[in-house]
Amino acid sequence: MRYRRAFLPGGTYFFTLVTFERRPIFANEQAIQLLRQAFQITMIKHPFKIEAGVILPDHIHTIWSLPENDNNYPTRWRLIKSYFTRNWEAARAIPNTESRLKKGERAVWQRRYWEHLIRDDADWQQHVNYIHYNPVKHGLVSAPREWKHSSFYLFVKRGFYSPDWGAGEAPDLDALKGLE
Repeated sequence: MRYRRAFLPGGTYFFTLVTFERRPIFANEQAIQLLRQAFQITMIKHPFKIEAGVILPDHIHTIWSLPENDNNYPTRWRLIKSYFTRNWEAARAIPNTESRLKKGERAVWQRRYWEHLIRDDADWQQHVNYIHYNPVKHGLVSAPREWKHSSFYLFVKRGFYSPDWGAGEAPDLDALKGLE
């Protein structure tokens, strides 16, 4: 099967990346710090702006904006994932599958990731809401403000949300079903 991806120079994209077999790698604070380091190192040579993000135990969601003449997010993800994998495996004995060993892969990430080109302001807002409500959706917390590995408080600080957003009634995210 051939996957088609959207490549728009200067585009803004929503991504979902999942760990191999949904292992809760990011339940570990050390893993979260290493992932952040992978982002920082990649951004030095391949700049991009992280608009929003959340790190959950077994997956991450993020929105990026790329520079005007650049659409190469696959290279950025390859660098982030490989940096994290090399350094995480050095710290942990991670079992691997025979299939992955034959392909030179490690049992840290799922092979592919979800990408969505953000089309307009309403689409951007829906995906930002999805990102920030995701820890509640997965039953990890009762309100987005309780999840510390998220850009939620940056959005509160900017006046995008009130601190109690998402604490009561769930926001309408029906348009975004199936992003996990």
